[in-house]
Amino acid sequence: MLQEKIDRINFLSKKSKTTGLTEEEKLEQQKLRQEYIAEWRLGMTQVLDNTYIMDDKGNKKKLTPKN
Repeated sequence: MLQEKIDRINFLSKKSKTTGLTEEEKLEQQKLRQEYIAEWRLGMTQVLDNTYIMDDKGNKKKLTPKN
C-alpha cells in the first residue's frame, strides 16, 4: 500500500475523532481500511507459507493451515 494511502487513513482517523467525517469521507475511510487489511492479510499469509517449525530432533516441518 502506498504511503499516501496510509497517511490518508491516519488523517481521516484523526479527523473523525475531532471534527467528525462527512458520509463521503466515511465511505472513503472504510474502503481504505478494507484495502489495507486485505494487503496485510496477503503479506501475513506469505510469511506463514514460508515458516517452518523445528521439532526436538532438529527436523523442520512446514506449517499447515488449521481447518
